[in-house]
Amino acid sequence: MEIQTSGKPIDSLLEKVLCMNILSSDYFKELYRLKTYHEVIDEIYNQVDHVEPWMTGNCRGPSTAFCLLYKFFTMKLTVKQMHGLLKHPDSPYIRAIGFLYLRYAAEPKTLWGWFEPYVKDEEEFSPGSNGRMTTMGVYVRDLLLGQYYFDTLFPRTPVPIMRQIVAHLERLKLPTKHLGVTGESHRHGSDDTARRPPSVKAALSVSFGQRAPHRASTRDSSPVRRTLPPPRDRNESDRDRDRRHGNDDRDNRDLYKSRHLERESDRRDYERTSRDQDRDRDRERDRDRIRDREKDRDSDRERDRDRDRERGSDRKRERDRGRDRDRERDSRTRRSRSRSRSRSRSTSRSLQAPSDMRSSPFGEAPKDKAPMSSNLARLKDLYGDATDKRSDAGFGRALKDSSTEDVIKLGGGSWK
Repeated sequence: MEIQTSGKPIDSLLEKVLCMNILSSDYFKELYRLKTYHEVIDEIYNQVDHVEPWMTGNCRGPSTAFCLLYKFFTMKLTVKQMHGLLKHPDSPYIRAIGFLYLRYAAEPKTLWGWFEPYVKDEEEFSPGSNGRMTTMGVYVRDLLLGQYYFDTLFPRTPVPIMRQIVAHLERLKLPTKHLGVTGESHRHGSDDTARRPPSVKAALSVSFGQRAPHRASTRDSSPVRRTLPPPRDRNESDRDRDRRHGNDDRDNRDLYKSRHLERESDRRDYERTSRDQDRDRDRERDRDRIRDREKDRDSDRERDRDRDRERGSDRKRERDRGRDRDRERDSRTRRSRSRSRSRSRSTSRSLQAPSDMRSSPFGEAPKDKAPMSSNLARLKDLYGDATDKRSDAGFGRALKDSSTEDVIKLGGGSWK
């Protein structure tokens, strides 16, 4: 979880002169090689010997401590990492840079919560380049109570929050006044006002493109140097020391130039590699999108095929049901017709059965009379009562002569 900050960009929290000097410093550009939190801590342990914002002596650039502090600003530390800084046992300057990070970037209402466990800390160190020793507790209290820090400005603490901090210190019976271990509490009272460049133009004229500029022409023509009082008389040892420092500075400039060229080459290679990687990622992302679209299209086609197959099977089932209904209807029709035929046959048999039974008084008829009776019935239907009675009598006698007892009268009311 990241530290709760005020939400303002760090460029607006640091003084503009100091911020521009840090960003234009070669040393800060070298810090691009540091990628992790632990690498920055190791750099603080090896390089930092004070926590002032500006370099001392003839160097007019930003200090190593503030370049590394700005590096932490770009990394956006988490709560766990900040606790690791504030409790670090190896160097008090690591802890001091952690407190500076909070004083610049943290939400003002959370400052007391961070600083309270350390207001009585007894670890001794020298925050300035003058070697003056103090305790970490006094340093922390001056950070809370002061607005100025070695000729630079802290972000303003709201008055209600400042009153709460003073009340907390009074409750702990601790001093509530600025003790001056971080410089004077106001800028005009400082005895070393010339240490801070007065403007952005003046600062850039002596520090642009260099971490520690020492060119004679720059020193002599700098508007900052013109404001300095005349130098005091120095003995021969001081001149020898400055001469040695000048030689070292020239060597350092050459080393910084070569490193700068190497860094520029590495940066271009890195940017080229990053562009290639971004291009490859974009291509891979486009291929993934195309594959996803093709998969979606195939799945849509498969769903359409399944839907068409289901519709075809539904139509086939419907046709089969229609055929079954037609067959059932035809079978019922055939059965009804066969029943009607069987009824008509049974009715015709029932009509013929009594005439056959009456043709013989004994209930038995010769087999050869069956066709005769049917012929007589047809004759009766054809001729009816118009038949001659004589022929009926003759026909009757002829039948009697044929040794049969049946008498048939055509047109009569009954059969005898």
